[in-house]
Amino acid sequence: MAFCCDSCGRESRKWMGFCPDCGSKEPLTERVSRATASPAQTDTLEAILADDPPRQPIGMGEFDRVLGGGLVPGSVVLVGGEPGVGKSTLLLQAAACRVQEGGSAVIVTAEESARQVGMRARRLGVDQLAGERLHLIADPDVERVIAAANQLRPDLVVIDSIQTVSSPGVDGAPGGVTQVRESGARLLRFAKESGIAVVMVGHVTKDGGLAGPKLLEHMVDVVLSLEGDPDHGLRVLRAQKNRFGATHVAGMFEMGNEGMTEILDPSKSFLADWRGDVPGTVVFPAVEGRRSITVEVQALVVANKSTPPRRSVRGLQSNRVHQLLAALQRHAVLDLAPLDIYVNVVGGWQIAEPACDLPIALAVVSSLLSVPLGATAA
Repeated sequence: MAFCCDSCGRESRKWMGFCPDCGSKEPLTERVSRATASPAQTDTLEAILADDPPRQPIGMGEFDRVLGGGLVPGSVVLVGGEPGVGKSTLLLQAAACRVQEGGSAVIVTAEESARQVGMRARRLGVDQLAGERLHLIADPDVERVIAAANQLRPDLVVIDSIQTVSSPGVDGAPGGVTQVRESGARLLRFAKESGIAVVMVGHVTKDGGLAGPKLLEHMVDVVLSLEGDPDHGLRVLRAQKNRFGATHVAGMFEMGNEGMTEILDPSKSFLADWRGDVPGTVVFPAVEGRRSITVEVQALVVANKSTPPRRSVRGLQSNRVHQLLAALQRHAVLDLAPLDIYVNVVGGWQIAEPACDLPIALAVVSSLLSVPLGATAA
């Protein structure tokens, strides 16, 4: 007999009124283990590899790049992102592209009606492309969804979202820790037994983390994050976990009236309006995964004639920029204390690598002295 935390899965031989690992205030629940069990099935590695199915490309180059070449049959993918960033739109287009590649797909919508999803498909222009091999299920019951998927036998099942589906045999409201964990475990078991890839949409919390138990991220094979700036159409799909490929790989999309459009040359998009004869601008080759993306770093330094000077940073780590400004004031003998300083990365791109320190410093000094660096500075 053991006691288990419903939030993180921690087990203990003694009952406790809270979980010391995840901090949950709910008491540990009792779990009774079976006294005897039949031997587990064993297979040789050679036999497993001989029956290894190939990846299934979605048909969206940037999405396939992040996945490592396409969907692995029987894999479970979790896609998180802020509300309105385009998760449902991206996965609807991905399902339609999978159908165009010769496969079939099922979209389970528990947040919208099937008619609403159909209206979005018509607006995006994928209704004619999908044909009869893209099915919609507007039902939050996980067991009925799995039964329908077993009948249809698609290549891909999209769950939108894991926080809105539930299992009738489990206590708790949809979106609760217990329901999310058990529904995720049921879908995971279905994917492994059937060989059908499952992609689940996950909501995020106020601090940017995925909602629900942390155990869900450990259970799935791939965790993707769709990021975007509300003021820009740029959307970045990043791999945070990938059992079948590399992590820290990014796919670029442009969000518009016709949905997500792949950005095949991000550098060209970021530098479309760049002018080298303007003070305070520097071109920086940022590294994202295995490719280099050229972005523009801007700085604006102006006199402050009122109260304390302002420091505004977008697209960069603000603490690091403040350290650079302090270093410039101390070691470059620049009087930056009474000045307003604004630093920005064009296009809504986020940079965290230390190699950007020099471009930031050059952009600040260029703006301060009103001296452009020229089109050859990078």
